[in-house]
Amino acid sequence: MKTPLITREGYNALKEELDQLWRVERPETTRKVAWAASLGDRSENADYQYNKKRLREIDRRVRYLRNCLENLKIVDHSPTQDGKVFFGAWVDIENDDGEQMSFRIVGYDEIFGRKDYISIDSPMARALLKKEVDDEVIVHTPAGEAVWYVNAIRYSQP
Repeated sequence: MKTPLITREGYNALKEELDQLWRVERPETTRKVAWAASLGDRSENADYQYNKKRLREIDRRVRYLRNCLENLKIVDHSPTQDGKVFFGAWVDIENDDGEQMSFRIVGYDEIFGRKDYISIDSPMARALLKKEVDDEVIVHTPAGEAVWYVNAIRYSQP
């Protein structure tokens, strides 16, 4: 079960994607389908088949985005969060081996295509919530426990 939270930036990005799909890509693909259909035999018409498939993909993504945007709750940064890890925070951590990681805790719908974002539902994010700089964090994962230390917390992009 994913937590229905999203940052303001993530919400705006999903809205832009929806707008791009609905106002630009879908009409263009619909025109291509109509053109390819006018050529006759659709069973061996690669343009028709490809664009019809693309139209189904666009429609599926549009339905998902509309449903998603209706149900997500935007979480904005509050100055009272400063100094502790909450949703939307950029966190720098380090383990005893000197391995360092830096990432932002965001909603599930924001993590795709970003290596520096982790979901609020991940074991790491859950373990980090409400921690402060220099706190020890024990993360329970399927591979076992891992110990990390919080080096920095910020709410603006690095």
